Amino acid sequence: MPVPASNKKYAYADYLTWPDNERWEIIDGVPYMQAAPIWQYQAVSMALSSQFYNYLLGKSCQVFAAPFDLRLSKLDIKDEDTTNVYQPDLTIICDKEKLSKTGFCGVPEMVIEILSPTTAKSDRLLKFNTYEKFGVKEYWIVEPDTKLVSVFILQDNGRYGRIEVYTEDDKVKVSIFPDLFIDLKLVFGGI
Repeated sequence: MPVPASNKKYAYADYLTWPDNERWEIIDGVPYMQAAPIWQYQAVSMALSSQFYNYLLGKSCQVFAAPFDLRLSKLDIKDEDTTNVYQPDLTIICDKEKLSKTGFCGVPEMVIEILSPTTAKSDRLLKFNTYEKFGVKEYWIVEPDTKLVSVFILQDNGRYGRIEVYTEDDKVKVSIFPDLFIDLKLVFGGI
């Protein structure tokens, strides 16, 4: 497949025709190719997902790791016309009826993005704004290089509140699950 044209808007229907061996995201109709992650990123992803997985065992919510197609759209837009197709590093969903094909079409409860040099701008700006706009209740940005986690919690006004920043020595209380604390020593200890 040729590289998508920069002057055209793309949707999920286009995305489905692209090669399976390539990882793409579409942000507001603009395609972005995803690079293969470094090993530290993989270690952090596995450590986070294992803590969420163990907590969610037997509960109604599930954690999914990339590659996992998160399709965010308004209710009146057909799935194939969605112009926001993301590959979040971790996605927590509680509405299993919206699982379809290779992912989820709707608004998840929580999203975690693990920064890499190629995704930092997108994760901090483009995705942040989209997750806030669609009402993702909790958004984490994890920085393996500095061993920091930034947590954003959606407020009643539909905006993310004051940023909460945690270091590798902290335990993070997950707002959507009041009895869950993620131990960052376990997350960053392997890198």
